[in-house]
Amino acid sequence: MALDLPLNRLHEFVGRDLGSSDWVLITQDRINEFARVTGDHQWMHVDIERATRERGGTIAHGLLIASLLPLMSEQIASVSCYSGGYSYGFDKLRFTHPVRCGQRVRLQQTLASVEARQGGQVVTLKCVVEIDGETRPALVADYLALYFP
Repeated sequence: MALDLPLNRLHEFVGRDLGSSDWVLITQDRINEFARVTGDHQWMHVDIERATRERGGTIAHGLLIASLLPLMSEQIASVSCYSGGYSYGFDKLRFTHPVRCGQRVRLQQTLASVEARQGGQVVTLKCVVEIDGETRPALVADYLALYFP
């Protein structure tokens, strides 16, 4: 069950490790669907034969892994007691290791900061997407969301 973070108490959680999501399997079907939706049909993602021959298999789009952040994040924690909010973007987003088809990823999240802005609170989450069996993460990011009381 996700950790409940009331907006008026978020400052109490700054610096705290919020936990990890469940593992998400990266399948070729997921990679192909992402390619279809985004129009990014680069061979290393969708040409199984060539990617296997030249790279040992297909790899997921970095933006596919980033697009899984909301799915995985909602398993870890959710902000409550607010009237509205939206994604505010990224201060940092790096793809640090490729994710091969068939690997599993999960999100490790820390509440980095809470700042008053535009009548609300900007929440910064440090996100690290781990790859099962790898020492380097797939992605590191500072994700921001803006919530209004």
